Amino acid sequence: MSNNDPFILAGHEYKSRLIVGTGKYKTFQIMEQALEASGTELVTVAVRRVDFKAKKVDNLLTYIDLKKYKLLPNTAFCYTAEEAIRYSRLAREAGMSDMVKLEILGDEKTLFPDNEATLEAAKVLVKEGFKVLPYTTDDPIMAKKLEDAGCSAIMPLAAPIGSGLGIRNPYNIKIILETIKVPIIVDAGVGTASDAAIAMELGCNAILMNTGIAGAEDPVKMAEAMKLGVQSGRLAYLSGRIPKKLYATASSPITGLLN
Repeated sequence: MSNNDPFILAGHEYKSRLIVGTGKYKTFQIMEQALEASGTELVTVAVRRVDFKAKKVDNLLTYIDLKKYKLLPNTAFCYTAEEAIRYSRLAREAGMSDMVKLEILGDEKTLFPDNEATLEAAKVLVKEGFKVLPYTTDDPIMAKKLEDAGCSAIMPLAAPIGSGLGIRNPYNIKIILETIKVPIIVDAGVGTASDAAIAMELGCNAILMNTGIAGAEDPVKMAEAMKLGVQSGRLAYLSGRIPKKLYATASSPITGLLN
């Protein structure tokens, strides 16, 4: 992509619009290779997975080159606002970042977010100076409430976490894009490169994914495919697609031709 199309998030500029997670890889070495292949500059890490006292060989953070990547701590596996606030504070105190992906789950089976708890925690964290990126449903009303609370971006799900179903409700995403001014980052449900392209073609600013890459048979190749999917989708969005029509339109007009 052109350097004239930077992704601005919470005051930072990124060339890549792909944010990649660090969970579910078979080995840390595969994760390293996948991060490199993805072209990402922003890597999300579940605070609850980090053992700050672990030996170097067993520590996830050892395998993330902080000269290449900026950390985005997340509150995965939290089920209450209190838990999420506590782990956000822990991440900042540990020097990870003051930007946090706020994730509060409301149900163990579907892993759908608890929107009310998310809004509650977001208000507290914003007041404490955090740059909050909340994981939420594709509800335009909740997206607006989170923006009004001071969140730095909104992260609506495409489909349930790890489902790989792609964007199930593009119409709600379109409404969110029309009404929200902060960046919209699709989070959860992207299964392959075409899903990523579709999200970007809608006009989303970026995509966060983990399982779609880590769960692939070849995570490194899928990471590269996702990079290209994001890039092509963004380029298509900026290009302005032709309108859809019911009937054919000749690709080679005959008007104006010399006899």
